[in-house]
Amino acid sequence: MSRVTCAARSRSKSAAKNSAGGAGRSIGGILILSCAGVAGVTVAVYGMQFLLYSPAMLLLKPGQIELNGNRIVSREAVLQQFVHDRNRSVLRVPLDARRSQLEQIPWVESASVQRILPNRLRIELTERTPVAFARNGNELALIDAHGVILDRPRGEDLHFPIVTGVSEDLPRDQREKRMQTYEEFMKDVELVRGGSSDRVSEIDLSNPKDLRVVMTGLASANDAQAVTIHFGSSEFTGKYKMLVDNFSQWQANAGRVQSIDLQYSRQVVVNPDTSAGTTAARTK
Repeated sequence: MSRVTCAARSRSKSAAKNSAGGAGRSIGGILILSCAGVAGVTVAVYGMQFLLYSPAMLLLKPGQIELNGNRIVSREAVLQQFVHDRNRSVLRVPLDARRSQLEQIPWVESASVQRILPNRLRIELTERTPVAFARNGNELALIDAHGVILDRPRGEDLHFPIVTGVSEDLPRDQREKRMQTYEEFMKDVELVRGGSSDRVSEIDLSNPKDLRVVMTGLASANDAQAVTIHFGSSEFTGKYKMLVDNFSQWQANAGRVQSIDLQYSRQVVVNPDTSAGTTAARTK
């Protein structure tokens, strides 16, 4: 009986020792991991401090900024957006904010800004593409397909139609909508007869229900006579084809043609802006 009791006590003491040893090892492991974690955080903090303030990472000179895609926009206008980043680590340059600033430059349609470590920036610009001259008061500016009015660059030889009805007084979204009509018309006349868009000298977009266009070359390629045509608001391809196919006949019947109204579905009015205007049956 005493031997059984002694054996039980021996096993109990052994289990207690093993338990204490396991707890000690666990605490030791936790301490090792904690130290390793603290060391890792310390290294990361000092490493970040080094990257943010190391002279090797600083943006010191304009030559560290690479610029691509600009033809109209000057390099000086771009560098001006990064004045506050001089003597600062490239990692501290707010890329999204600088991109937004660049896109506020009127001629910039989109921009991207990238870091090139250790101490360079790369900027890619996409400039706006003008599609017409815009009459803005007594001045002629340029305008793109999105209705953005642009200053005329010096030294550029540009040939576009003049559009009216898209002045700066009009909200941007309305200008864009009217320029979409302009773009649609220019593409449609090219589909009917190549080179027709080059014969367009002026387009009035003031009335969304009536696109008024001044064109030459309707009788022949060498015809310099300017004719005002009312195209309405749609079906430009069909209307222009009818105009090309029948202009010579209308001219023979009416004499000198100064204007033509194609707005109506069943008739064509020749010289509607004069007292001698005549009506012709619409040819299908």
